[in-house]
Amino acid sequence: MSELASKTCTPRHGAALSPEQAGRLLRELHGWAPTDDAKQIRRTFAFENYWKTMAFVNAVAWIAHQQDHHPDMTVGYNKLTIVFSTHSVGGLSENDFICAAKIDALGSV
Repeated sequence: MSELASKTCTPRHGAALSPEQAGRLLRELHGWAPTDDAKQIRRTFAFENYWKTMAFVNAVAWIAHQQDHHPDMTVGYNKLTIVFSTHSVGGLSENDFICAAKIDALGSV
């Protein structure tokens, strides 16, 4: 488990991470990329079928519930796109990377 995945989300206020700070944290993740405006990170997962997709969606929902940090998710038959940002800072915070790392720790899909 990565160092990020072992952390817990905390309430965030103030300034968003700088692009440099976000870039350092992004290197600890697998398959995540910043959006064009660098205010979000996203990853798309592909699955064999609908029930595997939904099982993963539910695992992500449990992580989001435990961390009280909720992503936007777009679900298709065999695809899930997850987008994280921290609304209270108007961009990215460490919480986004913590949750992404916890999702990475679910295992390769």
